[in-house]
Order: sequence, then C-alpha cells, then structure tokens
Amino acid sequence: MAFPHLDFPTESPSLINPTREPGEPTVSPRVVLAFARPDYHNLCKLTGSIGPPRYLWDCAVHEGSWAGKGIAVAGPVLGAPYAVMVLERLIALGARVILALGWCGSLQKHIKVGSLVIPTGAVSGDGTSRHYLHGGTQPTSHPSLIRLLQVHLQESDIPRHFGPIWTTDAFYRETPEQVRHYQSRGLLGVDLELAALFAVGRFRQVAVAGLLVVSDELADLTWRPGFKSPAFRQGRREATWAVLNAAAAAEI
Repeated sequence: MAFPHLDFPTESPSLINPTREPGEPTVSPRVVLAFARPDYHNLCKLTGSIGPPRYLWDCAVHEGSWAGKGIAVAGPVLGAPYAVMVLERLIALGARVILALGWCGSLQKHIKVGSLVIPTGAVSGDGTSRHYLHGGTQPTSHPSLIRLLQVHLQESDIPRHFGPIWTTDAFYRETPEQVRHYQSRGLLGVDLELAALFAVGRFRQVAVAGLLVVSDELADLTWRPGFKSPAFRQGRREATWAVLNAAAAAEI
C-alpha cells in the first residue's frame, strides 16, 4: 500500500523536545561542528581539548579555546538527521553560534578539489529540513557568519567560492540527472548536512553557517575523488583555521 505524503504545520509543538537534563553541564556558546572524524580530532588538538569527551547521541563533544574564547568542538556527525539531532541538543545546552566544517562534491567545472565553498544557502534534497521550514522556504546561512568567514579567508591562497549548494540524504544516489539539474541552476556543490542545519538555525533562532572543502568532483558526470590529494589536505588546514577564527570573532 502506498501512503500519501503529508505536510503538517512546522509551527506545531513537538511531542519530544530537546532539553537540558538536571545537573547536565552546558556547552560553550561558540561551537564548531565537524562532519568528518579527522577534522574533529584536528580541531580538538588545535583548541587544546584534553581528557575524555562527553557524548550527545554518541557524538563526542570537547571543550577547548581559541583566541582567548571558549569553543566547544563536536563531531563527527554524518548525514542530516543525525547532525540535526546533535545540533538540537547543543542548542538546548547553550550553543548560540555554530560553524560547521565539512566536505563536499563539486558540481561546477571551475571548482576543483581542495577549493573552499562557503554556502550562502542550500537547496534541500534531504528529508529533515522540511520539518523545520514552511512550504518552499529554502534554508540559508547566517549572513554575519558568512562575513566573518570571508574576512578570515582573505589572506588565504586557496580558491574560494560563495553561493548555494545542494544537500542530499542519498550519497549513493547522486544521479547524472540530478547533477545536471542542480549544476544548471548554478549550485556549487553537494553535501549531506547543511540544508538541515541551516533550517534548524532559523527555526531555533541561532546563528549557523558552514565551510566546505571540495573533496571530489562530479561536474563532468564522472566521480573524481580527491580525498588523498595534497590540495585537499591544504584546503582542510585553511578551512579549520577559518572556522576557528570566525567562531572566536562571532558576537554572542
């Protein structure tokens, strides 16, 4: 039996809400959320996070500092539903500025492996975003955080690109038809999380932005992975410094 797709009002109250449990420690209001395990470990090292982490939905969270500001580092989170569950708990525990660090596939021929993509918004191909936004509203990044990322990338030689991306739930179903469609609309890349995170940020009224490193290329309808390339490693280093600097500079 086929069940119809139903849209319910996103302003309706939820039966289950993210809460801080009695006696549960808060988190720093500035959070860097890593999608990949290597980035999470590198962020912990740079922020001086030591000792055992705490866990939110099995996602590790460490407290550290950067440029004199307390910063929580969380990760890894993979995929929109899981990332949103973690983000909801972080917000309930005090997160107010969230910068996500991740990887993406390029949809445009001029955007190569190792380049940086600063998403201004995302076209939602995931199943989570629609539970937080009205109708056809598209998720967008927080403008002040975009400006901070831009400032802290000014001296970098890594190519960087600003614009919308496509978020999908199905890594293994990025078809040629989909790539051509979003490519023709000018979308820069594809990831698995950011549309949903932007949607939660708007719904919960906290600042959320992301910085993505191009890890692979799809623009010519052939998958060209670059995960082991020097350009990708350099892009990750520059992106890590940029999200930490932007997080420390953000106003709370």
